[in-house]
Amino acid sequence: MLPQPLLDLIDALGALPGVGPRTAERYAYYLLKSDMHVTNRLSESIEQIHGRIKTCPVTYALIDADNDVSELYSDSSRDKSLIAVVEEPLDIIALERTKHFNGTYHVLGGAMSPIDGIGPEQLHIPELLNRIKNDAVKEIILATNASVEGESTALFIQKQIEESGLEVSVTRLARGIPVGVDLEYADMITLTHALQGRRKL
Repeated sequence: MLPQPLLDLIDALGALPGVGPRTAERYAYYLLKSDMHVTNRLSESIEQIHGRIKTCPVTYALIDADNDVSELYSDSSRDKSLIAVVEEPLDIIALERTKHFNGTYHVLGGAMSPIDGIGPEQLHIPELLNRIKNDAVKEIILATNASVEGESTALFIQKQIEESGLEVSVTRLARGIPVGVDLEYADMITLTHALQGRRKL
């Protein structure tokens, strides 16, 4: 019924998270009708995404391939003694939008989930403990998602810090974020209250 190149594009778009068959068809048809520069720009962006992006060796945030470390870490105006621990790089964007946080970040790379085969050894927890020592960190904000996996990960990190004997205050985002909502999708007001109302564990 449809040309094979269009079917291939529909299949590729349909593999994206949150994109169903009908949405994939609409996206593909839109691209087909668009000017060539629109599709070329999209194609070039996709081709360059792996070669021009890397992970910060300190914070594990996503950075330009030309940078050595995250700009949010190298910025002298940021407080290195304060770290917000998040699950994924996009969670940083959510917290930055509140404009109420001036510390640095540490991306775990996910959350503990035995069902998905993700244990503490897959997360950047040892690197976090090293940062606490190296940067003389005074406070760790556990900003993992308000989910079973996020809570389990936060409790595990708290226990690791306690067992390591590190002198650091451990806090958790206040309960302004509904259970089951990823940090990335929380609104700015909720995140602002959650940051301001963090409490010691």
